[in-house]
Amino acid sequence: MREGTFSELETLRNNQKKPVIIHLYTGWCAICKIESFNLNKDKELVTIINDHFYFINFEAEKTKEKIHFEGKEFHYLPNGNSGIHELALALSKNKSQPVYPLWIILDANQNLVYYHEGEFKPEKMKKKLEEISALYN
Repeated sequence: MREGTFSELETLRNNQKKPVIIHLYTGWCAICKIESFNLNKDKELVTIINDHFYFINFEAEKTKEKIHFEGKEFHYLPNGNSGIHELALALSKNKSQPVYPLWIILDANQNLVYYHEGEFKPEKMKKKLEEISALYN
């Protein structure tokens, strides 16, 4: 699957406007690992994502660089041996402790069109992404 970063997003969006999928996960989240494996195994789903969306895989607790998104700057917030990125908190509806995995889908103008906490099964994801991509193609 073709993955991008937040910094590439601005450049890409100037060339072609597409909806954006942001997948927030952590290294300790077992469901996140299983989900990523199943997602990459599903060739049809990978094709839908690569053809119609920008995809950002975002490690919420290990990403330490500052990120510019939506005209704001977000930083990593260390907390002892761990920490969390401000952007993960900003994107999550649960501000004290985001639920992982977290899937956020923004339309081509970066408005929230879908928010999903927890496992997102490939069949359900395919249906949702087809609905969203149909609005832009």
